[in-house]
Amino acid sequence: MAPAPVSAPSTPVPEPVFYTTRPKPGDKIGTLSIPALDRSLPLLEGTADKVLDRGVGHYTGSVLPGEVDNCVVSGHRDTVFRRLNKLKIGDKVIVKTSAGTFTYAVSRKRVVHADDKTVIVPTDHAVLTMTTCYPFNYIGSAPDRYIVSADLVTGD
Repeated sequence: MAPAPVSAPSTPVPEPVFYTTRPKPGDKIGTLSIPALDRSLPLLEGTADKVLDRGVGHYTGSVLPGEVDNCVVSGHRDTVFRRLNKLKIGDKVIVKTSAGTFTYAVSRKRVVHADDKTVIVPTDHAVLTMTTCYPFNYIGSAPDRYIVSADLVTGD
């Protein structure tokens, strides 16, 4: 019996690089638009209070928009994300950056405790995770977080 042919090990295909440089805290990354809410918001690097006072903040430990994995962004419930709970499954979220325009479709909504870190876990495909404090009408430091996940559907 002849030995089985030996094949060369496959070379992993590198993921596309969309961004040549990583943004610094406070840098504008692009614009996050939510047509269903008639919102177009600045997307900035970081989640410090001074950044969130100016727009939607990108969680530095996550990938940038359009990249494969979980891109996590946050905004205040009483300003930029005040109507986030009105989104429906399938609604579009469009992110424009120096790397292109990326369209996501809302795929999941949920409420988690403020200490729940499962919203920042890696994913096997490009996901945009939007987070804000919950309940929306709560006065003071809210105990929970409202989470909207959206899957990348197109990018150019």
